[in-house]
Amino acid sequence: MDTKNLLLEDIEYKIDKTSLGVWRRFAYPSGELFEEFVSYRKMFGLPLLHYTRGRCPETGKRIVARGIVAVGRLSLGVLAIGHASGGIIAIGQLGLGLLLGLGQASTGLYAIGQLAIGGIFGLGQIATGYVAIGQLGFGKYVLGQLGYGRYVWDTRGASSVAEQFFRSIRSMINWLFRSL
Repeated sequence: MDTKNLLLEDIEYKIDKTSLGVWRRFAYPSGELFEEFVSYRKMFGLPLLHYTRGRCPETGKRIVARGIVAVGRLSLGVLAIGHASGGIIAIGQLGLGLLLGLGQASTGLYAIGQLAIGGIFGLGQIATGYVAIGQLGFGKYVLGQLGYGRYVWDTRGASSVAEQFFRSIRSMINWLFRSL
């Protein structure tokens, strides 16, 4: 039985330097692939683009993509895209955004997802926000199947203020699309 610790072995990456940045790749004997791209260009000390895929052969763990645009299973950036992402704008199954979160579970001033925890606006099955639209909504202005808030329009009835508010939003959306 071979008792070598493969994590202590030297890892040979395939390195490709392009005009935009550097690719680092490793293929496991099983066929699993590790890839990482880091752009040369930086802003605020972060790469403009950082992309990761797979598990790092040196640690056996996933590398968190960190950049202005960060793409990977785990990502942190101004625009973060991944299964679990955090940033100003975050897109993923778990999208923890400051401004906008999109995902199954999302947060942000504006949040859209099955669980949307929004500060200003939430849209989802369960939604919170100053304006909340969802099957279950919590906010000041709520449109949903079941809503809780100051001005609610749900299956139990409609507050006249909520009805006027949501109808005016519909009018604004109609005007916007006619203007395009």
